[in-house]
Formats: sequence, C-alpha cells, structure tokens
Amino acid sequence: MMAYLLQYIRSVLFICLMYLWMAVLGLIGAPFAAMSRDKAFWIVKLYARSVVWLLRVLCNIRIEVRGEIPEGDVIVVSKHQSFLDVILHAMLVPRVNFIMKRELLHVPVLGFYAKRLGVAPVRRGDKAKAMKKMVADVQNGDGVPTQLIIYPQGTRVPPGVHKPYKVGAGVLYEKFGKPCVPAATNVGVFWPKRGFYRKPGTVVMHYMPAMPAGLTLKQFMRQMEETIETESDALMREAGFEPKA
Repeated sequence: MMAYLLQYIRSVLFICLMYLWMAVLGLIGAPFAAMSRDKAFWIVKLYARSVVWLLRVLCNIRIEVRGEIPEGDVIVVSKHQSFLDVILHAMLVPRVNFIMKRELLHVPVLGFYAKRLGVAPVRRGDKAKAMKKMVADVQNGDGVPTQLIIYPQGTRVPPGVHKPYKVGAGVLYEKFGKPCVPAATNVGVFWPKRGFYRKPGTVVMHYMPAMPAGLTLKQFMRQMEETIETESDALMREAGFEPKA
C-alpha cells in the first residue's frame, strides 16, 4: 500500500512537471518555432525527450523500441492508448507529423506547435467531408518528406477495449501509394487513458515491417488491424496485462 501511495505521488508530480514544462518550453521556443519549421521540430523533440526522461526518473518507466524506426515519406498507422504514444512518436520519428482532431488546434501551446509542424486536422461529424479535407491537407504539405502518424481507431483505446478501425488510413494508403508502417504498443498498461497513476515497468513501441503496396482497401484494412492488434496484445501480455477474456 505504501509503495502504491509513493508511486501515485510521484505520478502526480510527473504530470504537474510535464505540463509546466510544456508551457515554459513552448513559450520560450515559440519565437524560434515561428521563424523556422525545423526549429519547431527541434523544440517538439526536446520536449518529448524531456518527458521520457522525467518518466524514467520519477515513475520508473523505461522505453524500449523494437523494429526499424520509419524514415522518409511514409505513413505510420499506430495503436493509440494514451498521450505517451504521441510523445514517443514525436521523439523517435525523424520528421513526425500527425492526423489529429481539429479541436486540438485551439489548445494553447499544443495547437501552435501542431500548426507549425503542419498537422492535418480532421473535424468530427460529416465523414465524407472530413475524409476529403484530410486528403487535401496531406496533399498540401510543404513537399518535404514526413512520417505521417495516423491513429486508425480515431481515439485513445484503453487496454482490453475493442474499437473498430476507421477507413481513413486505408483511404490515404490507396490515394498516395506510400509505404505504410504498422506500429504496436503497450503504453496504456503503464500510462492509462484517464487517471493519474503511472505504473512502473517497460513500455514498448514496435515499428513493424511496412505493408506491401497494391492491396485492396478491404485487404489493407483487415491486414492492418490484425497486425496492430495481434502485436499490441502480445506486448500487453508481456507487461502482465491480459487484453482479452
């Protein structure tokens, strides 16, 4: 009980420092990020590395990366369980970009840097319009190869919960013909979708081999979901969590 209480206190301290540092670094770096997109990437990566360091020091959570970190002009379809997988992609992937909810662009600091990175925002509601807007935003990039992160389930999904995969990733796969790298993780076992407690242990982010070009939309969707879910379940079991009854 005492060990849990101490870990809980460390977790709350970590969360406070994480958001405080986001505000401080974000404000200090804003003039530089406004001048250069490259500097915006550098500041975002500095923040992500700082959070991972704090997580290890305060919460005894370590990070293990498996597979080959994606580079070049690719799409990364990723399991999404908490804010931590966003931080890990931002830290690991060389020139990271995201498909994200439009509402997040209005969040102070976070929204500013999202715009500087050139994220493709998606508005919830009319699926057809949202899909067309997403494709248009991806097409309107600055021409520099990026690694576009998309969360096919559309939201954070806690361990053990099933949520259908949305077709957006498949539309981008068909439209652009880019390599598509599945990413599995067990972050939700240690950093939950909600709550303050951060469980000690080893978080794994696994970048798997790129999916082949030329699949039909149906084949792509089925293979993507099977690949990500199977490996994420295996990683959660490694961490001592049984994802399925």
